[in-house]
Amino acid sequence: MSIKELSELIKLNPLFRNITPEEIEQLFSSDNYRIDKYTKDSIIYFQNEKCSSLDMLLSGTVVVQSINKDGNVLTISEFAKGDIIGLNLLFSQKCNYPMTIISKSDSIILHMKKEIIIELSMRKKDFLLMVLQYLSDRSVLLTDKIKLISGKSIRQLILDFLTYEYHIQGNSKIKLIKTKKELAEKFGIQRTSLSRELQKMREEGMIDYDRDWMETNVPNKRAWESSEKVECASKYTS
Repeated sequence: MSIKELSELIKLNPLFRNITPEEIEQLFSSDNYRIDKYTKDSIIYFQNEKCSSLDMLLSGTVVVQSINKDGNVLTISEFAKGDIIGLNLLFSQKCNYPMTIISKSDSIILHMKKEIIIELSMRKKDFLLMVLQYLSDRSVLLTDKIKLISGKSIRQLILDFLTYEYHIQGNSKIKLIKTKKELAEKFGIQRTSLSRELQKMREEGMIDYDRDWMETNVPNKRAWESSEKVECASKYTS
């Protein structure tokens, strides 16, 4: 890949948008970065593997997953084209990935050694400030996600999700952009447990649904219209 192509791709992330092609040519040498391709479902990093680079997703989708003691798969984060991975670990004394990172689709990733980040931070104050802001924002998002998941029943998780989607879509009949398997992973529960609770809620007249949509009943719709609980917005899109 040429420096010109690399300079265009790296600007997919806001951190690097003010980096000139000349600076990229100076910073990027053959031994401080590499570009790798990953097939769908391949493991990019195992849990406890050392983080030695800042990674940028040039194409595809990547997920961070954890498996709890009951065997449930919990999807902590999902990354898309232009997102970066590993910045919160790269300069840590404990720089091991706490969870497994998997390629959800065929993906291409740019791996940058920490020397590039150090040099950019020394040269460009605005880059350093954006790095600090990014780290702070990610910390807040992770804390909010943990609060959302911890201690809530399956029904509460479903209702929180429906509340958010109702406010976003503005319709009691909600289009599902995730499969039930993906939703179960988001909630950190088994798919069968999610299906069982959805069936109970349908039998109680709270919801109706099929594979592509979920519809709330009128009383719940009125209750949600008066609710201001939209603080969970980033928890289902990150």
